Amino acid sequence: MTQQILNPRRVLIALAIGAFGIGTTEFTPMGLLPVIADGVGVSIPSAGLLITAYAIGVMVGAPIMTLLFSRFGKRAALMALMAIFTLGNLLSALSPDYYSLLAARLVTSLNHGAFFGLGAVVAASVVPKDKQASAVATMFMGLTIANIGGVPAATWLGQQIGWRMAFAGTA
Repeated sequence: MTQQILNPRRVLIALAIGAFGIGTTEFTPMGLLPVIADGVGVSIPSAGLLITAYAIGVMVGAPIMTLLFSRFGKRAALMALMAIFTLGNLLSALSPDYYSLLAARLVTSLNHGAFFGLGAVVAASVVPKDKQASAVATMFMGLTIANIGGVPAATWLGQQIGWRMAFAGTA
């Protein structure tokens, strides 16, 4: 049974904004690898492991976070997942060295799979059955917009005033 929400549009916008943030933070380091490598004193290939760490965190975090937050209500779980995202990005921005940044990227990614899984369920649950596919697509529109606009903007920001600001801005 579909639970009626007073304003499904607000829920879908919030989910799309979350998807935008996650998509932006996932791909931003790709355009900043030389800047990040220089900033933490490692080679560009070593800096590339920041992308690998994020991918590993998504793979490991999805089932763990889903199980961990299955005891929470959906709203509380989504809020907790976004708190992890924000914390990870702030830790990334404040990382004093390469290994701290690597760990922060791992933390940032733990929420990724669980957010998109739970977010899709919530998006579908706030609208009538005939609008569910559209609602899920609306949430994922945030990820699309991140790839089109968020990542280039964060990359530009990172190149202009430092890679740390790209992570801080995404947080």
